[in-house]
Amino acid sequence: MKANQKGFTLAESLIVLSIFVVLASVTIFSLKPENNLLEDEAFLTQLQADLFYAQNYALSHQHEVLVVFSPSQYKYNFSERTAIQPFFERKYSKKYYITEGSLLLTIKFMPNGNLNGFGTIFIRTKTKTYRLTFLIGRGRFYVTEQ
Repeated sequence: MKANQKGFTLAESLIVLSIFVVLASVTIFSLKPENNLLEDEAFLTQLQADLFYAQNYALSHQHEVLVVFSPSQYKYNFSERTAIQPFFERKYSKKYYITEGSLLLTIKFMPNGNLNGFGTIFIRTKTKTYRLTFLIGRGRFYVTEQ
């Protein structure tokens, strides 16, 4: 080996490696809250899309559509008023707790797309509470964070 060869010593390599590990671990731990936020957003967006589907189904088929939330089974389903079996069912994560507010956990979309009632339903996670509000007339609804 030549005496004039330059390189890194073991100590220098270990210092660089430890700095890299510290930076990588800080990045990973800072992404955890962001993941929860994205998961909540995805669930709420899916729920809104499903409710729009139920409303459009009622309009297009000219039938009443019942939306029934089953919080103990972590699912909700849609069925026509006269049908025994639901035509749509979606299970969701056990992270979400859907509870009654001023509205029961059964919603009915009429054949004209309107709701039979109005009020709120609460969606809770460990850290946040969301309010799903159904407005009077025209079947409009929205989700807000409390």
